[in-house]
Amino acid sequence: MGNPFLKDSVFQTHVRSTEAMTVFGTINKSIILWVLLATSALYSWTHPSFIMPLTLPILLGCFVLAIVSSFKMNLSPILSPIYAVCEGLVLGVISIYFEKSYPGIVVNAVLLTMCVLFCMLAAYKTGILAATPRFKKVVIFSTFAITLAYLIDLLIGFFGARKFNFLSASSGLGIAISLIIVAIASLNFIIDFDLIERGAQRGVPKYMEWYSSFALMITLVWLYLEILKLLSIMRNRDV
Repeated sequence: MGNPFLKDSVFQTHVRSTEAMTVFGTINKSIILWVLLATSALYSWTHPSFIMPLTLPILLGCFVLAIVSSFKMNLSPILSPIYAVCEGLVLGVISIYFEKSYPGIVVNAVLLTMCVLFCMLAAYKTGILAATPRFKKVVIFSTFAITLAYLIDLLIGFFGARKFNFLSASSGLGIAISLIIVAIASLNFIIDFDLIERGAQRGVPKYMEWYSSFALMITLVWLYLEILKLLSIMRNRDV
């Protein structure tokens, strides 16, 4: 598992191309997607009355785009920017909800997310953290366990037993669990960076820059949402 959209098998299915993917090209595509994400999130933030009623359809659209992108990677140059815009609109609505409940939390979450991203990149480039086979196994297993916990939490909420919600509990245990999830989300970046470098070394087609950037954005969004939740739990503890 790990990032389900960026795994080794993705690059193994492609042969070496004359116009190949590069790390620098992936960085450029990532910046473009992040700008689109931030711009659409800002639009959603400033036009909530227009976007909020459309949140569910947009969210479903994000899901469809992600699924199609995972099967039709050659369409990534078209689908990835569209996904970034749609994801940004949804994130803007989510951010408004948190900001109303906890003023100032969004700015803190954005800054912390970017700090974690650059710290993980620095740790990877300096060799402090390396995507060894054991490292990958631990992160992948942990991510799978978190996904299972999300499903259990969703079922608990569906049956109305919110008092047993352990993932959002405003307690020491809730904070500890949230910190662990943030840590695992952060460590997924190391696997992402490693796979992007190896994809470039294999000379996979140029459109994989867009796909890799899209997959990296998935990890970034996950981390942002988890940091938002962690900060909200900590704010609740202070009340």
